[in-house]
This record gives sequence, structure tokens and C-alpha cells, in this order.
Amino acid sequence: MNEQPHEQLKEYLDLRRAKVDEALDRLVPGNDSYPPALFEAARYSLFAGGKRLRPILCMAAAEAVGGTADDVMPCACALEMIHTYSLIHDDLPAMDNDDFRRGKPTNHKVFGEGMAVLAGDALLTDAFRLLAGMFSSGVRHEDLLRAIHEIASKAGFFGMIGGQAVDLDSEGKTIVPETLNYIHMHKTAALITVSLRAGAILAGAQPYRLEALTAYGDNIGLAFQIVDDILNVKGDPAVMGKGTGSDGVRKKATYPAFVGLENAEQTARGLVEEAVSRLEEFGDDARPLRLLARYIIERDS
Repeated sequence: MNEQPHEQLKEYLDLRRAKVDEALDRLVPGNDSYPPALFEAARYSLFAGGKRLRPILCMAAAEAVGGTADDVMPCACALEMIHTYSLIHDDLPAMDNDDFRRGKPTNHKVFGEGMAVLAGDALLTDAFRLLAGMFSSGVRHEDLLRAIHEIASKAGFFGMIGGQAVDLDSEGKTIVPETLNYIHMHKTAALITVSLRAGAILAGAQPYRLEALTAYGDNIGLAFQIVDDILNVKGDPAVMGKGTGSDGVRKKATYPAFVGLENAEQTARGLVEEAVSRLEEFGDDARPLRLLARYIIERDS
């Protein structure tokens, strides 16, 4: 194969993203369902051009331990629905008050705040309908229960929402580095790590492999949020599809604010190197995960 790594990654991401989009389109009803306004609002954000990083990580982890992408597709879609709901709510005036995401007006700007809240609620709730539907598949029931429990845990009090709450409460305050790390590890890294863990668990991963993927996820999850912080400072709004500088205006706790841009960039690179080192025993089966780790620090949006 003569393709360069970035070309291989683009091809991999494009193929996996298309599979996720096709499955989401099939699994999430359109606005021909009742009530149409709710489905339209939910699908507006769900198909607004996301990277599909979390479902792709779920599928890549399953493949790395001997499973297939198709076997975990409902779980992958559920993870994207949970992620999308969090973005809809995060953009609300009561939270980050953003007008644009991915180059389009945010959900509440198009459908109103009430419908945006409901669209997010519906996506979160329906994600668990998809997961529960996997009991009729060939997945071991004990593995599915474990995956559902972990996803719920990392999406709620002890994961993403816990991190969002501390992030919201920390705006404009002086915090210690441990609090900043808590915010990033819970707000962002938790759902990334559990995407990997869920895919591996459903594919029957051995404990030592699950431990390696967890360490990989924790590292790339933190790196992902640090890069988000960096892009908020120096990213191109036209490429990112949203404004920059909002973290500084809101006095949010970020790595660039704590340690400066250069040190933040070095930290992100170090985390990615550590993540990749955890994949040594997987051999070529983890090549997509290695490429994805590099992508996290090279992305521009």
C-alpha cells in the first residue's frame, strides 16, 4: 500500500462515517413521524456534519480485539446520539450560549430553546432504546449489560455531566490544576474512553486488552479537549464552523489559560505518544486507532 498515513486515515474515516450516517438515518425516524418538529430538530443536529469520532472509536476498538464494526453499530450510533444531545444542550443560552456549530445556526437558534431541550432529551433517551435492542442480537447479554452500565455511568453524574457541571461552576473562578483535569477527563475524555471500552466489551475483549484501550482512551480524550482549548484560541472560525475566543470571554478554565499555548500543545503531543504506546501488543489490528490518535493533534476543527 503506497498511500500516506493521512490518506489512509481519510479513507478509513470516510468509509466509517458513511456507515454510521447510513445506520443513524435508518435508526432515527424522520420528520414524517409524529411529532414532526421534534424529529426535525433532533435530526438537524444529528446530521449537521459531525466527525463521528466516538462511534468510529467504538467500531475500531471492536475490530482491534477481533470483532466487527457491524456487530457494534447500534452501540456506535447510540454513542453519537448521546454526544449530539450534549452539544445541543451545551449550546443553549443557559450554558455556552453559542450561535453556530459546524458552520450552521445552533439548534435553539433554529427551533427555539424549548424544542432544543426536548430534542436533546429525546436523543439521550432513545440512545438507550438502541442499546436495549441489542439484546436480540448475538451479543452476550452480560457483555451488553456491562456496556450499557458503563455508558450510562460515563454519560451522567460520574462522567460527562459531572464534568460539565464543574466546568459551568468554575467559570470566572480561580481553580487548581486538579479541577481543570477533572473537568477535561469527565466532560470530554469519559465518553471517548467509554466508546472504546463499549466496543471492546461487546466484542468480547480480554481484560488486559480492555485495560490497554482504556489507557489509550484516557490519553486521547484529554488530548482532544486540550486541542479544543487551543483551537478556541487560534483556530480559524471559517474552518471550525463556529467562533473562537469564547473561552477567554467567559473566563473558562482551559489548558492554554493555565500553562500557555506552547505548553498546552506539548502536553497534547505527549498524551498522544503515551496513547499510541499502549497499543503495541495489538499489532496492525490497531492501526486505525494509531492514526486516529495522530489526527487528534493535527486536526483544525
